[in-house]
Amino acid sequence: MSEDQLEIRAASQRKILWIVLGFNLALAVAFAVTGLKADSSALIANGLDNASDSIVYIITLLALSRPPVWKRVAARISGGLLILFAAGVLFDVIHRFLSDVEPLGSTMMIMAVVAAAVNALCVWLLKQIREADVTVRAATTFSTNDFVANAGVLIGGGLVMWTGQAWPDLVVGLAVAAIALKGGIQILRDANCEAGGS
Repeated sequence: MSEDQLEIRAASQRKILWIVLGFNLALAVAFAVTGLKADSSALIANGLDNASDSIVYIITLLALSRPPVWKRVAARISGGLLILFAAGVLFDVIHRFLSDVEPLGSTMMIMAVVAAAVNALCVWLLKQIREADVTVRAATTFSTNDFVANAGVLIGGGLVMWTGQAWPDLVVGLAVAAIALKGGIQILRDANCEAGGS
């Protein structure tokens, strides 16, 4: 591949990552606002998730035109952030369980549908990047995890409305933490495998 072709590919990847970053920042704010209004651990967890995703996309953008060693370090930071985020969500779930809050199921469901549509678009955009390196694969893992988490929030919101209790919201918060932990471990393994193969 010529240097011109590499530059064109890098520019195309950068454009996609900027778009996905913008979507994630918007979702982080929307989740934070609706999560606080609805007293929902699941929405706040998703907001924190999107905020950490945004940091990862910035790291990915910075590493995009760097040597492979930079990309592996960026991926490791991404994986570490995801594991740290999982711990933060677990803390929030425990706090809300002890506080006996009552989340608003309808707000959870509306926000979940909007976020699922945005995250599906993000996954589709990231899949357009050909020959994705370890940092782009990490970004794709983040958006895929978000989409799965949104489905959980939708179900949790329905159960909150149906049962009139807070436990489904807390269960979804725990599930989001588990998905984040799994994604973080997967990213770290991917980065380590690539390091071993180079």
